[in-house]
Amino acid sequence: MKGRRGAIVIGSNYRALGIVRSLGRRGIPVWVLKETDEYLAVASKYTQRTFNRPATDERGQIAFLLELASKHDARGWLVFPTEDESAALIARHHEELSKHFIITSPPWDVLRWGYDKRLTYPLAKEVGVDCPWTTYPTCREDVAALECSFPVILKPAYKKSINSLTAAKAWRFDDHDSLLAGYDRACGIVEPESLMIQEFIPASGASQMSFAALVKDEKPLAWLVARRTRQIPMDFGRFSTYVETLDEPEIISPSLRLLDRMHFTGLVEFEYIHDRRDGRYKLLDINPRIWGWHTLGALAGMDFPYLLWRMSLGESIDEIPSRPGLRWVRRTADAPVALREVLGGRMSMKSFFKSFQGPIEHAVFAADDPLPALVELPLVFYKLTRRSLQA
Repeated sequence: MKGRRGAIVIGSNYRALGIVRSLGRRGIPVWVLKETDEYLAVASKYTQRTFNRPATDERGQIAFLLELASKHDARGWLVFPTEDESAALIARHHEELSKHFIITSPPWDVLRWGYDKRLTYPLAKEVGVDCPWTTYPTCREDVAALECSFPVILKPAYKKSINSLTAAKAWRFDDHDSLLAGYDRACGIVEPESLMIQEFIPASGASQMSFAALVKDEKPLAWLVARRTRQIPMDFGRFSTYVETLDEPEIISPSLRLLDRMHFTGLVEFEYIHDRRDGRYKLLDINPRIWGWHTLGALAGMDFPYLLWRMSLGESIDEIPSRPGLRWVRRTADAPVALREVLGGRMSMKSFFKSFQGPIEHAVFAADDPLPALVELPLVFYKLTRRSLQA
């Protein structure tokens, strides 16, 4: 192993599993830094070594990474964060870590536009990209004096930990009194200054769209336009369970303007919602790191982690445009979502079965790497039960 370049994947969820398989299948050594209750990437046969991430402060996390370089001969390896917080950690110490590793995610002056939604929406307005009406209360008095139309949602600008609000992604309120009570409750579990109040845009999963790309110097080299048809929860979409690519040029132009303003290089996903009230696509999120359904790219000839590996090492990448008609599913999580949609009369059984016709990529199952799929069912059940208890 000495002298051979490999990859360090920070996280062990299904996003990390996709990176592990992408690189491991090409003979690239991959080490996983395991999260507390995530085991999918750890179970992969392509993970050569696993380390437990220490439960320590930010400086301790950086010291741990530097120790991997010095004591485990990982100097010059590529680092792939898979969560908002790990990407933010790497971004804030980008210069220091770049002396020892090749960092595949953006530095803080770029990543912050997506990490903190208090910056995201003003950025969108600056470049003429539609986004939902949003206000940023500084105290309880601001909420008490707020005059707005209902329903609205309350959500944090960033998510440092899992709790009842971040697990739900947002809380909906239909009147002022319940909003004020919800704000009081939220202040006890997240930083009050991170809270935002936003208009509720009525929509289904069919209205949730994404532009996802590998980008170099603001130019997309490989990109997909996709609909996040089913997700958990359906209203706010903490994570997708069924995604399909399609041709929707309306979200490409605003995404290009955002990339240009951010001076972006790396992997990114822009999430939009179609507001049927005015017919416009409105920006919801910028994910300046690997996203949940990234393995769908492999069906389209754009294996995003491997392309990022090549680009980070200075190799040239030919432009690869989006291909419609491809599908991705996280089947274990998608089954209960689809069942609720069928029981609620929002989808027929015929439509459900039809959604699996044609080329499809599985988030976890792989014939050449079956163990992660075996551990996923009890893991998903445990996590959904825990989050329902937190709600």
